[in-house]
Amino acid sequence: MAKLAESLPRLWYRRGFAFQLLPLLPLSWLFGVLSGLRRFAYRHGWLAAERLPVPVLVVGNLVAGGAGKTPLTLWLLEALRARGRRPGIVSRGYGAAADTPRLVAPDDSPALVGDEPLLLARRSGAPVAVCRNRVAAARALLAAHPECDLIVADDGLQHYRLVRDVELVLFDGRGAGNGRLLPAGPLREPLARLRHADAVVWNGSPSLALPAGAPPAFAMRLEGVAFHALADPARRCAAADLADRKLHALAGIGDPSRFFRQLEALGLSFVAHPFPDHHAYAAADLDFGADAVLLMTEKDAVKCAGLIAGEAWVLPVSAVVDDGLIETILEKLDGRTAP
Repeated sequence: MAKLAESLPRLWYRRGFAFQLLPLLPLSWLFGVLSGLRRFAYRHGWLAAERLPVPVLVVGNLVAGGAGKTPLTLWLLEALRARGRRPGIVSRGYGAAADTPRLVAPDDSPALVGDEPLLLARRSGAPVAVCRNRVAAARALLAAHPECDLIVADDGLQHYRLVRDVELVLFDGRGAGNGRLLPAGPLREPLARLRHADAVVWNGSPSLALPAGAPPAFAMRLEGVAFHALADPARRCAAADLADRKLHALAGIGDPSRFFRQLEALGLSFVAHPFPDHHAYAAADLDFGADAVLLMTEKDAVKCAGLIAGEAWVLPVSAVVDDGLIETILEKLDGRTAP
């Protein structure tokens, strides 16, 4: 069973249905019934949801694992601030040790606050709070930063306890895989759930026919060309400077192949080392020989600092998104906060 669990992501996104997933179909049906009942209970007030004193923008996805929410959230923060908003961020903080609301400091440990919230705090400079209870995290953030007039909930689509004003659903090029619910497929909720969202964002080429009634879709791509040293972010280099080196690329993100394709597009040859999303690295994971040069994502870098004695470079990426998305968000926010 443990071996099957490790191979599930590969099976979910295989062309055609993998027969190894057949024993999981009853669990998938049960998951669908339970998650549907939960949605119904929140929608009809049987389970209590809480509204904050400021609007809430949720960034999430229907599939398990990452699809590029962190770069999208960073783009949203910049676009919102450029239009006079003062956003703060709340997140569960996957793998975080804190059970009570905690404000994220740039020098926090990723084991304490989670890798993505730490990256968001460092890159954006916006206030970030983490807690499994996103309502408690948001209230703690607003108490510490009353200037915030908008909460961006990172990966909060299924956290129905938090009332939201706008929902964005992100997909990457893998789409919805085999289209089945967990654990027989990657979906946390059925695709029909899109009818209640406000926008779909495609990280890469669209690879899924959206159901009738789905909201408008917007294009997004990730750009990154310059590396910085893991040990000293002030040191920079271009891909050409790394040519003909013994390169090893590692990625512990939702779709490691996305990072590897990005390196290939920069003309680099390397040995690829995919790791599970949110992998907790140990020094042994990163030992590829004394002459190895390591390449990694920003998300991995926050966990690898201090573990690597040799040369390591980080490739920061930024999202480029159709400007129509921010206009759609502001239109909906303005419409829902009007008297």
